[in-house]
Amino acid sequence: MTSQSSWFEKAVTALTDTRDQRVWSIIVSLFGDLAQDPGAQISGGALTRVIEPMGIKPEAVRVALHRLRKDGWIESDRVGRVSHHYLTEFGRAQSAAVTPRIYARTGNDSQNWHLLIAEDGVGTQLLDDVLLSREYASIGRNIALGSGPAPDLDDALLSVTITALHAPKWLQDRLCPKDLCLAYQALLEAVQTASKSRPPKHALSPSQTATLRILLVHRWRRIVLRQPDLPDGFFPPDWVGPECRAAVFNLLDTLDHPSPDLLNSTE
Repeated sequence: MTSQSSWFEKAVTALTDTRDQRVWSIIVSLFGDLAQDPGAQISGGALTRVIEPMGIKPEAVRVALHRLRKDGWIESDRVGRVSHHYLTEFGRAQSAAVTPRIYARTGNDSQNWHLLIAEDGVGTQLLDDVLLSREYASIGRNIALGSGPAPDLDDALLSVTITALHAPKWLQDRLCPKDLCLAYQALLEAVQTASKSRPPKHALSPSQTATLRILLVHRWRRIVLRQPDLPDGFFPPDWVGPECRAAVFNLLDTLDHPSPDLLNSTE
């Protein structure tokens, strides 16, 4: 029978994306999943215990924390020999803004859409500002697609309500390029591998549970936020987004959500 420790190690190997080991981004995923609430803190020791099994050295964690403090994402305090880290107000706001997309269990199935069309010049600049929102997809130099009713904008943008869209192949490829399709496929296979090898009974430590949650959430976050939230018909036929989403949340549901206090309690 597969031991708990060997299953954990195999699951970590399966879920780790060695091509995307930006430690600061992993830490952002960690705080977004485990310590997003005001006042929630993760100790330096707990942070190391969660991240070290990913093959990341403590020195790399310290460098990443320094960068996140410099960028205004994280603050750190020290009580005696123990350091504690927590999201700033800015960090919490940034995490909260993308949380609905990351943890949504279904895709967007809206049937009502609108186009925003800009003229060159001021209109293009305004459209660029609109596209900073993840609710819109650029489908041309001067055109953006969004769901629901058109927003109340000034006369620089033409809004056109549309329904029953047909997405041609060129649009599907633009919205979900080949490398993104491959990333979904790779994550699906990784989750399937981790799920199949799991023993019937398991008893992971809080830190081990957090490690697997962060690996899973991080990889999912990195791909789901790269594309607009559109119905399946907008994406290529070989896109496995719905299957990947289901597999991610099926595994995530088996991993408890350890509180920061529980993770810190073994100091």
